[in-house]
Amino acid sequence: MAECSLCFRHCNIKEGEYGFCAGRTCKDGKVIPENYGMITSIALDPIEKKPLNRFFPGSRILSVGSYGCNLRCPFCQNHQISWGDELDISRNRAKYVSPEELVQIAEEQKCNGNIGVAFTYNEPLISYEYILDTANILKDLALKTVVVTNGMVDTNAVQEMFQYVDAMNIDLKGFTNRYYQELLKGNLEMVKNFISEAVKHCHVELTTLVIPGENDFDEEIEELSQWISLLDEEIPLHLSRFFPRFQMSDRSATPVETVYHLKTIAEKYLKYVYTGNC
Repeated sequence: MAECSLCFRHCNIKEGEYGFCAGRTCKDGKVIPENYGMITSIALDPIEKKPLNRFFPGSRILSVGSYGCNLRCPFCQNHQISWGDELDISRNRAKYVSPEELVQIAEEQKCNGNIGVAFTYNEPLISYEYILDTANILKDLALKTVVVTNGMVDTNAVQEMFQYVDAMNIDLKGFTNRYYQELLKGNLEMVKNFISEAVKHCHVELTTLVIPGENDFDEEIEELSQWISLLDEEIPLHLSRFFPRFQMSDRSATPVETVYHLKTIAEKYLKYVYTGNC
């Protein structure tokens, strides 16, 4: 058995079994990322899809995902590879791609506007070792490393990685402990600490998915935006519209007017506020 120190859960993982994230396991008494280099998804995406609106706009980036996640968002749009009944299928279908092979693919896609590699789709930081190894090679070739993450990891565990990452989009999914603990099974303070550290090292943009009746309150968005502004008022915030999916398919989509209204509140504190899927 070994203890994983990546996030607040500090899972005690038995030999051959998995932690909560379903990506990290115990082998020979040590915690390792079983999903290291195990790719389930790959695509050449517009950088704005990450979303990153103020980082090399108009470019494309090779986006890759593995499997597993340390949150349990009931509205997950990638639940087949993140958590749920289909995760084992995704694990079995994953293909190993070494850091060297991934960088080679990224190089080959430069002719199509590619600027680097984005680790995304599932929660990439549960295999931060793969990001670190790949980013080392990307940096030598002047290619960019992007991470799209829920930010719920201990900054001490991934500190070395920060020096190699060029940009992050981090989900700040809400701004109350209730929302994180009850709905997502997560920890808001750990996410806030991660964001506070990330902005010291790389370009950061934040995303909040606005869900009716959960985190669409004026006071919450005001507090969230004000907190971001204390870090830097030029940090872009993306307010995204919720659509029914996965375990929240019984909900209505977020009204367009709600997203635009919350945008005006956020703009009292932040210079760049974007709306998505409106």
